[in-house]
Amino acid sequence: MVNVNVEQLGETRWTQRTTWMFISFVLGLALESYVFSLASIAIYWVPMPKSLGELLLAWAPIWLIVGIILAGPFSDKYGRKVTLYATLVLYAVGGIVLFFGDSYVIILISLALMLMAGGGEMNSIMVASHELMPRKHRGKATMMIINGINLGGTILAILALATAAITGKAAIAVERDVVAVAVLVVVAILFATRVSMPESFLWLQKKGRIEGLEKTIKSYFGADVYAQAVAKEVTESATPKATNPVSSGYAWFTMIIMVIVAAANTIGFGLMAYALAYAFFPHLQPTILAIFEGAGFVIGFLGLIADRVSRKKFLFWSFVGTFAMTVLVGATTHVWKHDMGLFWVMLVVLAGVNSLCYLTEDTVKAEVWPTVHRGTLTAVARFISIGLYIPTIYITANMSTTHYILFNAGVWFVGTLAAAAWLIWGRETGRGLSIQVASGEA
Repeated sequence: MVNVNVEQLGETRWTQRTTWMFISFVLGLALESYVFSLASIAIYWVPMPKSLGELLLAWAPIWLIVGIILAGPFSDKYGRKVTLYATLVLYAVGGIVLFFGDSYVIILISLALMLMAGGGEMNSIMVASHELMPRKHRGKATMMIINGINLGGTILAILALATAAITGKAAIAVERDVVAVAVLVVVAILFATRVSMPESFLWLQKKGRIEGLEKTIKSYFGADVYAQAVAKEVTESATPKATNPVSSGYAWFTMIIMVIVAAANTIGFGLMAYALAYAFFPHLQPTILAIFEGAGFVIGFLGLIADRVSRKKFLFWSFVGTFAMTVLVGATTHVWKHDMGLFWVMLVVLAGVNSLCYLTEDTVKAEVWPTVHRGTLTAVARFISIGLYIPTIYITANMSTTHYILFNAGVWFVGTLAAAAWLIWGRETGRGLSIQVASGEA
């Protein structure tokens, strides 16, 4: 059986097929964010008491984590590409159901299907991007892919604002149908862009599927690249390779830190972007969402420096900035409540530093695991962290505005402590390192 040096493939150049794969991943995460944000907009489609509105806010993370925890092990067993096609089927069914969403029950069913798809997409795209993007572009490509989450939320909020001028049942029907059509159009585009996407080379090799690996490499890169990878493996096979297996204690440390930073980010972002308006400014929900996601999307382009800097430092300082800004917003509540201009300025700044934090921690928590368990362990970290967001929706429901935001600052403080622990004891995963070095496999 011929062995293939998969690390050699990480040195290959960015090709046109890489571009299509990148576009597919960006659109996939934009669609996930679009659907996740939809719950905060759909609240106003049908009359309901506040308790049911809070259920709808919780509905999004509940079904998102169901999709995550199902897709993680599925992608480890059957592959990244197969999983990403399965999620598109769920999206399509959910989008079709949404056309008939003239009742609370149908809206919940549609959202559940699409959120399961979104959870599966999110997890599988993060895993696949690390394994398929060229090594020297891995960090910035992954961060720009994650920035698609900000893009999706911005698009949904703009659509909601565009249809807000229409009143009555007609407005609801128009807004709902526009949302459903957008979902189905993006699903169709994703089907087309994923045709040329290869299965993860690293996953194929680790699973021992050498024939499939050979076929995939030749199809994607060409026979010459495959020959070079084989030749390099043969040349280096006589040289013993040093191994430094990760201890079980360090693995537990990694999982705990990833869960804490991810939970802090999910809770902090969710309470500001989705739940804040519902609790205090119901009429401003689409506007707050558009500004928070839009500002995050623009500032997110700083992630283009990701391959030149320390990932550990980027994570720590983005957490520090988000914590400090949240404290400032909470401490000046009495000022900006009477000056909404100041509120919008502070919201933009908070969204910017939070976006850098989100891009970094989402990148880290998918790159620190071994290949054969990357899907599952990434899913576990996401499942727990997003699940912790659900009770905070109810915990903060009756807080004053000041206490609400300072509670959020406390969440960010805990995340900052975890980021500091990773800065001190964690493994460096940035600065252009290959995914196998970042994961501790090489």
